[in-house]
Amino acid sequence: MSAEMPKPREFTGKHMLVSILAFFAVVIGVNVTMATLAQKSWTGLVVENTYVASQQFNEEARKGRAQAALGWTGKLTVASGEVRYSLVDSQGKPVPLRGVKVLFRHPAYEAEDEALTLAAVAGSAGSAEAFAVRHTPRNGVWIVEIDADAGLASPFRDVRRVMISNGALQ
Repeated sequence: MSAEMPKPREFTGKHMLVSILAFFAVVIGVNVTMATLAQKSWTGLVVENTYVASQQFNEEARKGRAQAALGWTGKLTVASGEVRYSLVDSQGKPVPLRGVKVLFRHPAYEAEDEALTLAAVAGSAGSAEAFAVRHTPRNGVWIVEIDADAGLASPFRDVRRVMISNGALQ
């Protein structure tokens, strides 16, 4: 009784060619997909000129320490389709403001940045204590940069990372 054994399949040059082509097709496909997503999502720009930014670092740090020494605290509210900002001093008294500008920066998509100029809340004359504008930011994480003119040599700068959900600050 001799049983015939089926001949094993051979791994030929054609099989090797198909394997190599499939491997490189997957690698190239993933690379093209990742490069396309990266290019569409963020410019990569952090500062226009890194040399100039490095030269200005010490001056910006000095301004930050001087601002922190004031002991002022900003209050940002985002709710009911309104963005509102006010500033209080170290004793909790309102700091009179002349103007407020707010920039909602998206951490990943520069194209979605939104610049707002807030107006004095009705009922205040001259210098106001609170500023607001009708605006509902899109849901998600935002970096909010606030420049409040309180009559100092440079605006009071308040930068914070916030989460907006259903049109309200979380």
